[in-house]
Amino acid sequence: MPHLDLELKTKMSSFRRIAIGTWRTTYDPSIYGSMTVRVDKLLRYMDEFREKTGRKVTITHMMAKAVAETLKEMPDANALLRFNRIYVRKDIGVFFQVAMTDDETGEIDLSGATIHQADQKSLVQIYDEFVAQVKKVRSKKDPELEGTRSTFKKIPFFLLNFFMDMLSFLLFTLNLDLKRFGVPRDPFGSAMVTNIGSLGLEEAYVPLVPYSKVPILIATGAIEDVPVVRDGELTVAKKMKLCATMDHRIVDGSHAAVMSRVLRAWIEDPYGHFDDLSGLDEASPEQPAEGAAPD
Repeated sequence: MPHLDLELKTKMSSFRRIAIGTWRTTYDPSIYGSMTVRVDKLLRYMDEFREKTGRKVTITHMMAKAVAETLKEMPDANALLRFNRIYVRKDIGVFFQVAMTDDETGEIDLSGATIHQADQKSLVQIYDEFVAQVKKVRSKKDPELEGTRSTFKKIPFFLLNFFMDMLSFLLFTLNLDLKRFGVPRDPFGSAMVTNIGSLGLEEAYVPLVPYSKVPILIATGAIEDVPVVRDGELTVAKKMKLCATMDHRIVDGSHAAVMSRVLRAWIEDPYGHFDDLSGLDEASPEQPAEGAAPD
């Protein structure tokens, strides 16, 4: 059984071939873009969702669903490179960083949680799965993840680069399933999302992670009050900046145009895209570990 369920993309433009030949690794083909979205309706939707379901949904959970739907609309961006060929993923997974404390050093460590098939899941399902994953990560009850963390601690520093490159080669280039060796299946998903707003930052561009083979990283900035003109009157609106870093070998302006349109639609019109609030009943959800998904 292969590590990932992939389908070879056989039709490629001449530019795509040139881009692949131009940039050898994800170290050098980064392109950047940002857009500012209005979040007044999104924040109102989140409040109503919390009141209706008892689930403390945050920007992080909303972005999981919105980014997944964006990749569903533009599947060519949901891809990776193997031997200079583009392969389109059949699964849409969204990766999020999770902060935790290292028991040995006492330092803040970073791990992650990935929601797979996020485009096929409701916001309620995404929330519940995200909470369960974060609890497992923070309590160190994920055997695959803990096995990987333990292995990394044993590797000499001078071999770290070689090890990461080799692991990426086995997982993604050769597409081998290494679960029996304690390596999680598709640990980074299709896109990465990080909430820089929780750090008080309004704008930042996250670097591509070469060994992850993820072509899109999105950073959500802090929500700001800004003056806007509405119906001829000066008023205050809440806005948030989304900053994207993309691998130009896979993503270009035509992809970005579609993705920005879809992402804006989901964020600025949540009532027309996310779960229908009238059909939700209050349940008994798990509550997230503190800081699991900051606003």
